[in-house]
Parts: sequence; C-alpha cells; structure tokens
Amino acid sequence: MFTISNVWELVRSVEYSDLLDFLIVFVLVYELLKLVRGTRAVPVSFGIVVIALIYQAAKWFDLRIVQAILAYALNYSPIAIIVLFQTEIRAALMQLGKTLQNPVRLRERALAQHANFDEIVLAATGLASRKIGALIVIEREVGLQNIIDLGVKMDAALTYDLLVTIFDTHTPLHDGAVIIRGDRIAAAGCFLPLTLNPRLSKELGTRHRAAIGITEDGDAVAVVVSEETGTISFVSGGAIARNLDSARLRESLRRAFTPRGPIGNVIPVKGRRRRRRRQADVETTAEMASEVSSGG
Repeated sequence: MFTISNVWELVRSVEYSDLLDFLIVFVLVYELLKLVRGTRAVPVSFGIVVIALIYQAAKWFDLRIVQAILAYALNYSPIAIIVLFQTEIRAALMQLGKTLQNPVRLRERALAQHANFDEIVLAATGLASRKIGALIVIEREVGLQNIIDLGVKMDAALTYDLLVTIFDTHTPLHDGAVIIRGDRIAAAGCFLPLTLNPRLSKELGTRHRAAIGITEDGDAVAVVVSEETGTISFVSGGAIARNLDSARLRESLRRAFTPRGPIGNVIPVKGRRRRRRRQADVETTAEMASEVSSGG
C-alpha cells in the first residue's frame, strides 16, 4: 500500500546531487533546443544522427568497409560540429554572457539610449524623403569594435545634422555604415558582413543584406534607408521590418532597447519639443517633395 510514509522514504532516498544534476542537464538541453529552433542547425543535426544510425547498422550487419569509412568520419565529428555550428555556439555564449550581466547597468544604458532615438528617426525620415541611402547600426551589449576598427573612427556626438552629412552622396563616407555606441557615433564608412540566407527576397540590396548580416552575428540593431524606394527598414536578430514610418521606427527602437523587467516605458523628455518641431519640418518637406514629384 502506497502511504505517506512510503513517499517520505522515497524522498529521503533521493540523492540531491543527482536531482541537481538532472535539473542542470534539463535546463541546458531546453535552452539549446530553443536556440537552434528554426535555424540551419536542425537539418544539420538530423544529418549527423542519420550518419550515426547508418554506422550502427553497419556494425549490426558486419559491413566492414562502410563501418571503417563512417568511423573515420565520426572521429572528426567534434571539429565538424564546431565549424558547422560556430554561429549558434557564439550566439549561445553571447546569450549566457548577457544573462549574467548586471541588470541595473543594462537599465541605465537602455534609458540613456532612449534620448538618441529622435535623432536617428529624424535623420532616417529626412534621408528617406530625399531617397538617400543610409545604414545605421546601433551597438547593444555585444561590442562591434572589430567593425569600428575597419572604418573611419569619429567618436562624435550623435546628431541629426552629422548623420545627414555623413550619408550625403557627395561625401566619401556615404557608402559605408555608421556605428553608434551609446550617444556617440563611433565610426563611419564601415563595411559589414553580408547575410548568407538564401531565402531572402531578391528585392533586398547590399545595404539590407549587410544589416541582416550584422544583426545575425550579434545583438546589434540596424536602420536602413533605401535609395531606390526611400523606404525605411528596421533589422534585429536577422529579421527585417520594412516600410516603416517615423512612429513605427521609434517604437521598434524603443522595444529593442527596453530590457526585460519593470523599468516602464520611460523616455527622457529633455529637448522633446525641439525635436518634435524638427520632425514636423522634415515630414512637411517630405510631403512637399511628394506633391512636386506627382505634379511633375
């Protein structure tokens, strides 16, 4: 008969170290599955499992040649796994590092970044109204120093006027990307790695593919202005949202830089009225330009 005393004896017999060991393995496997879900790691992992099953079948049926070939291949499987899954491994390590960072420091950085949104949105809207291409990458927790070192270092204050000047087609830096770190423009004229995703639309040009590539390899976000169509796009985590207006772009930036936790939707109000007037001027200019183009 199963009584309370029997349950208590069963609980006492359990080794807590084994329970802790099981919980840690369970959490690691669960996080690993969440990480690789929807990525190329899933079909690659399935292929490795198939090879292992074929090797086991070769042992059962005494297929010595097949067994020798697969055994030789499986001996180098750890190296192959590191090469094939380097992106996923790097993403897992970055996620672990971000989890262990001080949440108070992350909150302070996020609130400081909110003050720069208006300058970025204003610049993107103004450039889009004139169909001037732009690529603005905003650093988050994962540093972009390797990209900054290959560009033209600036360390200048983040302002609407400077962003518009950099991307003017008559300047030598307009073809590259601008890297923003905190409230500073760290570098301009930076060249980014292009995404290798074959499922992207053929309509996406080099700027959009570079924005997707830099956000796939880290936690940075990017704002792209197309010089062909004048549309604004926001890229985060390798996913792109296109045809955004100023309000939706600002909301996308706010969500990207709002850490989890009860910090609220706090946006500094310093200079808000001045920025709103400048934003209204840019939107009015865009409307006038569209009217002139439609009338001509």
